[in-house]
Amino acid sequence: MQYHSMEKSKQHARPHTQDYCENAAKPEYDPESYPESYSEHYPEHYTMAKVVSVVSYLTLIGWLVAMALYGKHKSDFASFHLRQSLGLIITGALLAFIPLIGWLINIGVCLAWLFALYHAAQGNQQKVPFLGELYQEHLDFIK
Repeated sequence: MQYHSMEKSKQHARPHTQDYCENAAKPEYDPESYPESYSEHYPEHYTMAKVVSVVSYLTLIGWLVAMALYGKHKSDFASFHLRQSLGLIITGALLAFIPLIGWLINIGVCLAWLFALYHAAQGNQQKVPFLGELYQEHLDFIK
């Protein structure tokens, strides 16, 4: 009972608030002033295969996470990039053991890694320059 009387006192204390809200000028919705919705801006581009492909290029731990995800979501696109990324990881690790020359060549491996990561994010199956074909042939256990 006391609760109802408090509600009535609030209504009497600010009777103009509701009128003000109802009569306030509301801005018109202008679709051009707002960014496109996420689904319109990225139609069908972020599939699980693409996520697996991009994650596979994020260090050895990323590759292991991508392999775990790949077990549930197999695709040719994901397996292609898993082979490419594992090949780059192995190549970079082997070159790290060769002083100076290997370290300099590893700069090229880093550039190839960026190249492959870019193409994975774009949804392309682009082989890494020079060694991409070798990775696809010899790392064929990833199917």
